[in-house]
Amino acid sequence: MPKKGKKIDPQAVDIISLGCSKNLVDSEQLMRLFTAHGYSVAHEPKSSRGNIVVINTCGFIDAAKEESVNVILEFAEARKTGAIQQLYVMGCLSERYLAELQKLIPEVDKFYGKFNWRQLLDDLGNTPLNAPTAEWANGRVLTTPHHYAYLKISEGCDRTCSFCAIPKITGKQKSRSIESLEQEVKSLVKQGVKEFQLIAQDLTAYGTDLYKKQAIAELVDRLSNIDGVKWIRLHYAYPKKFPMNLLKVMREKKNVCKYLDIALQHSSNSILKRMRRNITRQETVDLVHKIRQEVPGIYLRTTLMVGFPDEMSVDHEDLLRFVEEMRFERMGAFMYSREEGTTAEHYIDTVSPEIKQQRLDEVMHLQATIAEEINAEKIGKIVKVIIDRAEDEFYIGRTEYDSPEVDPEVFVKKTRPLSTGAFYKVAITEIQGYDLIGEVL
Repeated sequence: MPKKGKKIDPQAVDIISLGCSKNLVDSEQLMRLFTAHGYSVAHEPKSSRGNIVVINTCGFIDAAKEESVNVILEFAEARKTGAIQQLYVMGCLSERYLAELQKLIPEVDKFYGKFNWRQLLDDLGNTPLNAPTAEWANGRVLTTPHHYAYLKISEGCDRTCSFCAIPKITGKQKSRSIESLEQEVKSLVKQGVKEFQLIAQDLTAYGTDLYKKQAIAELVDRLSNIDGVKWIRLHYAYPKKFPMNLLKVMREKKNVCKYLDIALQHSSNSILKRMRRNITRQETVDLVHKIRQEVPGIYLRTTLMVGFPDEMSVDHEDLLRFVEEMRFERMGAFMYSREEGTTAEHYIDTVSPEIKQQRLDEVMHLQATIAEEINAEKIGKIVKVIIDRAEDEFYIGRTEYDSPEVDPEVFVKKTRPLSTGAFYKVAITEIQGYDLIGEVL
């Protein structure tokens, strides 16, 4: 929080990123624009030191919206007291609730949406920069450790899930060209990036707008051929019309991680139908089996929802059986919340908050048991680990089966100096909850 009376640098900008990694990429691109115009930019500093604060918001679910509003209000108070001079807000929340936010929080100098935030530099009186190349247009100041980056391959979503407001916020699918993504990856490799998290709202639909076909397999194949790319990891696949040709690329390319993030949401046929997921329980089970058959050793991450309207005890019991049968290596779950502008907004929320919490606890308790059993199989095994950071007694790293921030980590005992961003072979000696503990060889 900014302090009243502190010395203000008129060319200093603090950027606060909330929400998902797709938002983070937007913040990194905005930081590049500020830097090019001579500003000193910091990302989420421990204490604000900027004349200008930009908040990049999330508007997906109630908890995220509440967090975004609270952060805006905190800095609006700082704006009133003079601790900061200018306050701007961008992102999904202001895209969705622009008029309401302008009325509610007049201390904000200007609100921008999800796509027009580049205008901020013009509004500050800066001369527009010539940006004829894809490299410049997608240039970023990385906020992640130097060895990995998020690569946003598309915006928007064409799906019509009844519970999801994202298409209302981001619009239709808009894929970036393979050539522009290749150029960005090559540029990031020159900066020392080795690991790329491919992200999209629906990466399985990548290319359907631009190339009139699913092009994710071709994209991953071409990116994997770029010198210096050590790991590629895939996030946010959709089960319906899954591109089976992607599995061949994942199986054959050594630098494509045996990891897939595919949100399944539920298993009960009645709930899947009300969610408008356009897939059945058996089709989902068949897909999971097919993926594991085609890519031996793959780790699947999924997301499930509990407490959807009209979710009966029998539906929840089906979900528990599904989790137990599928034994997902990585899994998260969340409680349904009503979202304005969605089809499900008009459903009666029949499941009480207490029952939702109980069901969430049951699902996650079951998953914790499964994860512990899967982890226990690693004891005595040797795994390849990339080191992210050093802490008191350990180096902290990840395997190819672990995405940054959302997945378990490997704690490597400090028996000798290790380098951040380097790969090592680590012998796993014990487990601690979801995490692994080992010694470097």
